[in-house]
Amino acid sequence: MPEKYLSVLGDCRKQKIIEKSRFIATSRHVESEEEAKRFIAEISAEFYDATHNCYAYVCDKSGNFLRFSDDGEPQGTAGMPMLEVIKNNSLFETAVVVTRYFGGIKLGAGGLVRAYAGAVAENLVSAQKVLYETCFESRFTVEYSNIDAALRYFAESGADVIKTEYLNEAVFTVAVKKSEYADFVAGLINRLCGKVKTERTGEYFFPFKIRG
Repeated sequence: MPEKYLSVLGDCRKQKIIEKSRFIATSRHVESEEEAKRFIAEISAEFYDATHNCYAYVCDKSGNFLRFSDDGEPQGTAGMPMLEVIKNNSLFETAVVVTRYFGGIKLGAGGLVRAYAGAVAENLVSAQKVLYETCFESRFTVEYSNIDAALRYFAESGADVIKTEYLNEAVFTVAVKKSEYADFVAGLINRLCGKVKTERTGEYFFPFKIRG
């Protein structure tokens, strides 16, 4: 299993008109073939009257589980070019459906390849990318007087605050990259002059925003 990998977060949709045909590209993060199939079924149901709903996906963390479909377009003109764009962007656990409403003008094999690949490429430029990396989920308990200092430190360090609880003290549940955890905790203790209690509560892959 890889230590980290790129993927998309949530859904993204882009559309374009080529020679009167409308191409609608929808992408989504998927973590299994079942999720990918549900996504494809959802888009196909939404655009049930479309001429084609072609798809491609890489639904695992290592790039070994991938599928594609031309959905009635000439063989090799839609699904495979779409998959190549996903792979060229080094994305995993990512599925894309390109819906086509035929506009009456045939594009030819080369034109179809450019249209489907281009639709995916434009979608993935707009999609939010995240770096999935192993995190240590931890609870950090601080005094109310240190809340602002703690939040500034979390933001500067690229950690993600998952939950905040205001009890007798403020309790932040935070996802911290495993590779940076020791330095992160040492820095937090130093920033708050030791006035912080730490408790590690979990370990899993987390979608960290890509910094600058």
